[in-house]
Amino acid sequence: MNLKKLGIIISREYRNKVQKKSFIIITFLAPILFAAIAILPSVIMMGTKEEAKKVGVLDASGIVLPYLTDNEVTQYLDLGSVPADSVKADMKSYGVDILLTISPIDSASRSLSADCFSEKPIGMDTGSLIEDRINDAVEAWRIEDYGVDNLKEMLDGVKSNVKLHSYTIDASGKETITESGIYMAISMILGMAIYLFITLFSAMVMSSVIEEKSSRVVEVLVSSVKATELMFGKIIGVALVAITQFLLWIVLTGIIVGVAGGIIGMDKLASLGEQSVEVTDMGVHPAGMDIEGLAAVADTTAAAPGEPSGMEVILSTIGNLNFTEILVSFIFFFIFGYLLYASLFAAIGSAVENEGDSNQLQLPVTIPLLLGFFVALYAFKAPDSSLVFWFSMIPFTSPIVMLARIPFGVASWELILSIVILILTFFACAWASAKIYKVGILMYGKKSTFSDLWKWLKQK
Repeated sequence: MNLKKLGIIISREYRNKVQKKSFIIITFLAPILFAAIAILPSVIMMGTKEEAKKVGVLDASGIVLPYLTDNEVTQYLDLGSVPADSVKADMKSYGVDILLTISPIDSASRSLSADCFSEKPIGMDTGSLIEDRINDAVEAWRIEDYGVDNLKEMLDGVKSNVKLHSYTIDASGKETITESGIYMAISMILGMAIYLFITLFSAMVMSSVIEEKSSRVVEVLVSSVKATELMFGKIIGVALVAITQFLLWIVLTGIIVGVAGGIIGMDKLASLGEQSVEVTDMGVHPAGMDIEGLAAVADTTAAAPGEPSGMEVILSTIGNLNFTEILVSFIFFFIFGYLLYASLFAAIGSAVENEGDSNQLQLPVTIPLLLGFFVALYAFKAPDSSLVFWFSMIPFTSPIVMLARIPFGVASWELILSIVILILTFFACAWASAKIYKVGILMYGKKSTFSDLWKWLKQK
């Protein structure tokens, strides 16, 4: 292989790709999308804050109304004994947006029924808040109805809030507290990132091959260079484009998030993010909390004396990660995973004259990618299970699955073995793809099949 010619092909491929309008558009649009994913949830929450609703209450039970206290989402109005049909007929005249009717207590079920009436469907926050308050009232009535002194205090004393702390022990015996949720998030991010990069840039190689073949430019090129030099030059050229675009994405995304945070206010975004979390353990929504509710939540989420706080656990978990191993592994698996699939996609591109004809030939190549992606999404549940282990060794899925396993800790021999198998498989597939590419790139007028690829592969 002539390295000088290979360098010329790589340079040509790189320049052609980065000078295209599509490259420039995607390079600038993708960071905007990434930044939007990070910021939009909080911005949307700012714009979708529900307006306070006036709720008219007809409480036939006599126990619920005291629990319906005004808050930012709802304001309650006792309508006394006004007929419900009268209020339904003209809510505006009663100055209410919602009519809440509470039935008498059913002695058999020791419960009651509640119905809401409004001209428009009520928001989820409003409905959940009203429902929570009604349940609080019924629970309090049941406790009182038992007639046992201090029953509420006894029940509160029975409730347990034991938190399991997870520690990892390194080779020196040092114990470090960790949070599995952090590992899960990093595992899923790594798996999805490598899947997207390999799929996107391998498909770019195939499109480039098809474009040159359909325009007959390839006939001129192969008269000056070998077909294998052309194929590998194209693969490496697109790889450099991928690295360039990836670095630009990181820089531009950081700039956009920083600017947006400066305009909106990072503190405000952070506070909105915290308020958006629903306190499911207590059945309380932050939008409808009063001072007592907030205090109760603080008591349940605060660390006990001598125990690490949530932020300390997060920082400890992040500090426990081997970022050097993650970064080096990401580079290795991205490079050789991309080279493996790019060579296969280049062979497919050489066998067809348009992208529509490539669908059938792509199927055996894309199925392993999809399988690896789905296994990686669930790898955090059992990173050392047999299924996840073997998928991290099979070269067509290992770039995705092994990266998803790494945050949980992988034995060095497993990591090295996976990389070696991947590299050997790449060389084998590159050799086979080069043979197919050399013949297929000059074939016209016939829709290629798998049998045709097999014939080309056997040619000397």
